[in-house]
Amino acid sequence: MKRLHGLFFLLSLPFNLLAQTTAPVISKATYTNPLPVSFGDPYVLRTKGLYYMYGTGGGAVSGFSACVSSDLVNWKKVGQVYFGKSDSSWGIGDFWAPEVYEVRNKYYMFFSAQWKNNPTKELENFKIGVAVADRPEGPFKNISDKPLFDPGYPIIDANVFFDDNGKAYLYYSRCCYKHAVPSEVANQAKQKGWYNEVEESWVYGVQIKPDFSGTIGEPVLLLRPPVSMADKQAEWESRSVTSHEVNRRWTEGSVTFKKDGIYYIMYSANYFGGQNYAVGYATGTSPLGPFKKAANNPVLQKNTATGGSVTGTGHNSITYSPDGKEMFCVYHARVGKSDNRVVFIDRMKAEKGKITVFGPTTTPQPVAVK
Repeated sequence: MKRLHGLFFLLSLPFNLLAQTTAPVISKATYTNPLPVSFGDPYVLRTKGLYYMYGTGGGAVSGFSACVSSDLVNWKKVGQVYFGKSDSSWGIGDFWAPEVYEVRNKYYMFFSAQWKNNPTKELENFKIGVAVADRPEGPFKNISDKPLFDPGYPIIDANVFFDDNGKAYLYYSRCCYKHAVPSEVANQAKQKGWYNEVEESWVYGVQIKPDFSGTIGEPVLLLRPPVSMADKQAEWESRSVTSHEVNRRWTEGSVTFKKDGIYYIMYSANYFGGQNYAVGYATGTSPLGPFKKAANNPVLQKNTATGGSVTGTGHNSITYSPDGKEMFCVYHARVGKSDNRVVFIDRMKAEKGKITVFGPTTTPQPVAVK
């Protein structure tokens, strides 16, 4: 965020105020966050001149529903597009974080769910599956009676990146479940009597087959919480522990994109059900890293310290204005004392290896230009 001498005054402003005042004004028409959409983990697909939003919850029963919009502002319910509990379903509950991609005139949904094959009766037996439909409205049907793959631990939050060479990569989060990791914050938590151990989730990447029937090669560890509290990322990624919310540190909800030869991976840290959920990012020169976390993390977080009412900002996706010139960060958050996750859409930029998210906003913002 450092600028020339003439901009030092702007740097003294609170982050959320600075973000709202520097977003480009491109339209007289406005919209205001939060949108009237109650999704967690929102994902937006643009196809055939329309935007389709999928997410966790939103009234779906053991599956996923969707909304559709022509302008990213006015959303109409499509209804339930995927029903998880069927005779051929490998999933039996906790259907989370759907993302839909248009490939070869078909629509493929990647999602997380509890796998019914659970001989040791694990509390978290999450895996990732794929369903397909002829239309973005569904109905989506499983392409297999089993998950995409089983790495030997529970996984959630699938994201797929298609590189310029045609290769596709799956990114996912290893769950915190039964994954206690030694670290300085874990030592601190034990010494202070907060928790005996701290579990962590890590983000991995792996190439996937063109027909999405399986993986190619072994998963590569890409992101994890810092071990040392001297790491500049440790403070914000450890807030769920240091604020005594829970004995876990998350790295999840990743989304990968490429711009000007740089690979960006955004991710969420901290407890998804708490106030400290926030978004950071890292950059690299290949789809499987290595990735370096950014100095200006987190780029999206609660604004209550500056008088706002927004908390729990996280699990974002990315979309573009109808004219393709602007990037938008689509994420869920909570407002006030409500536990309901609602959707926010704010402008963002990715330039020369640096991401800026102009949010969270709750004041009128310009509608994207068509």
